[in-house]
Order: sequence, then C-alpha cells, then structure tokens
Amino acid sequence: MSKINIKNSINSFSSLGKQLIAPDAQLMAVINDEQYHNAWFTPESVLRAVTAIGKMLNEADLQQWLSKYNLENEKPVKKIGLILAGNIPLVGFHDVLCVLASGNHALIKASSQDARLIKQILQRLVDIDGSFEGRFTFVERLANFDAIIATGSNNSSRYFDYYFGKVPNIIRKNRNSIALLTGAETAEDLFNLGHDIFDYYGLGCRNVSKLLVPEGYNFNFFFESIEDHKAIIHHHKYNNNYDYNKSIYLVNGDAHLDNGFLMVKEDDRMASPLSVVYFSYYSDLASAQHILIEQTENLQCIVTSATIKVPNQVVGFGQSQQPALWDYADGIDTMEFLANL
Repeated sequence: MSKINIKNSINSFSSLGKQLIAPDAQLMAVINDEQYHNAWFTPESVLRAVTAIGKMLNEADLQQWLSKYNLENEKPVKKIGLILAGNIPLVGFHDVLCVLASGNHALIKASSQDARLIKQILQRLVDIDGSFEGRFTFVERLANFDAIIATGSNNSSRYFDYYFGKVPNIIRKNRNSIALLTGAETAEDLFNLGHDIFDYYGLGCRNVSKLLVPEGYNFNFFFESIEDHKAIIHHHKYNNNYDYNKSIYLVNGDAHLDNGFLMVKEDDRMASPLSVVYFSYYSDLASAQHILIEQTENLQCIVTSATIKVPNQVVGFGQSQQPALWDYADGIDTMEFLANL
C-alpha cells in the first residue's frame, strides 16, 4: 500500500527543478556528452530541455497541479509500464513524473535515442529524497504491469493496441502542431514563432509543422523576422534534410518558397518533412477555426494570438515547447488516469 504526502513530493520535485534550472558541472558534462550518442541532441537542445523541465517543476505550479487530484488516500501501488519516445531530449519525463507523483511504480522502457538523461535526472531525485529509490525500474522488456502509457507513431500504436489492449492504457499516436497567422503579427511574434518551428530541429510533436495564413498572405515579412534562426542550417543532419527536400522540389517542379534554411510549401497535410513548413490559406477566422476543429485528433497544440474556440491547447508565439505540468500530451489527463486505476 502507498500513501502520498503531497507536501513532501512538492518539496522533492521543486528541489530537483532548482538543480535543473542551474545545472552543476556533473550534469553539464552529461548534457554535453549527449551529442556523441545522438547527433540531434546538441548541447544547446539538451540544455533547453533540461531547463524547461526545471522551470516546470516550480513549487507554485506543483501545488496547483497536484492539489487537483485525490492522491493522499492509501491505496495499492500499481506497476505502470512506460514506453518513452526519444525524438527530443527528455520527452518522456512528464509520464515518469506522473507515475511517481501518483504513488505508483514506473517500469521504464527508455528509447535507445534518449536513455541516459532520464537515468541521471531520476538518480538526482533519489539523492534529494531517498523514498523514491525503488519506485522506478528501467527495463528492456515490459512484463508484470498493471497499466501502460506508450508513446509512438501511428504504426507502433497498432502494435501497442495489440499487446497492451487488455490492460488500462494510454496509447499516443503521431501529432503535430500548427500556427494560425492573421497577418497582424509583429516581427517579435514571428521571431518567437521561429522557436516553435526550429527548437529541437522541428523533431517534437509540439513543433509547428504547418501554418494557416489568410488569403493573399505575403511571406516576405515572415522570412525577414525568422532570419536570426539561420544558424540551424549549420547542423549537418538538418542541412542534409534541407538539401534533400530542396532537390526533390526542384526536380519535381514543386512550387515553394525558400530562404536558405527553411522551405515553405502549400500543402493540405499537417506533418511536413524536416526543414519544410506546410501552409494552407483560409478566407476568414471562422473558416480557420473550422479547419482546426476538423484536425483536432491530429494536433498537439495551436500557436496563435487570435481568439479562437478549439478543443486543443492554444499557446502564444514561442510557447509551444514550454508546456506547464497540466498541459497533457494529446489532451489526455495522465494524472486522472493514474489516480483512478
């Protein structure tokens, strides 16, 4: 049986947050080494992910988040199998946090792309609060679990459904994020939108891969405003994607706009290749809102300054990769799921 002391949990998680906001030399060494295991995990990207989690784990937000759930009743500890993604650094941390905060045991199958950072950070949590020792286990193969939270692609979700469909589960599929532009954006808005597009090289489900723009939209100001993000082209893997997609468009004669590090192409699809952002036109805000509502199941979040009513999370420019504790992936309340097992 387990009984959660929310005050202790908040103290421990917020202490961890303080360490992540200002990494010490040991953690900086781990951050800098990640590039040798995964070329996409540059020191800048990993540090951004670590500090974003640090900011998330602040005392006020932890209090607001955990007080919503009925956690302090004594109840049996459940073993929760976690299949973590590895597309951006520490992308699975929130699921692990939810399992630990709910008083359950995390069986963690880490991605081979991101298996080291999560271990380092959980060891720091144990060093802060020894009661977390034995509350999580890293496994190569999941077995003897009471519930599953699995993150993957549309293809892997069918596999997960087949193997894990008989236990309580959250199975996540591909999602993308979109920006709705009105044409009234400032240069600062569009520069910040560049972060939503380029942070983590566009590899995250919260990265903007599609723009909705008003009919007749002129992209010149957009390109001028994101110019300071041009250093991204110096990353060899990103540059390879850019060169490949550019050559395909040129060979096929596909209409597109190109500023030397990002291509913009009209396309109805939501998921664009790396180094490309798709766009579609809309006639008025009502029609744009209708498009967004139709795509609810495919969208993680919507970046805009416009006032719209949609089921998905709406954030301001530059905020897509800064989720709060209660900004759940796919809009599914993970803590509610765990609290009610």
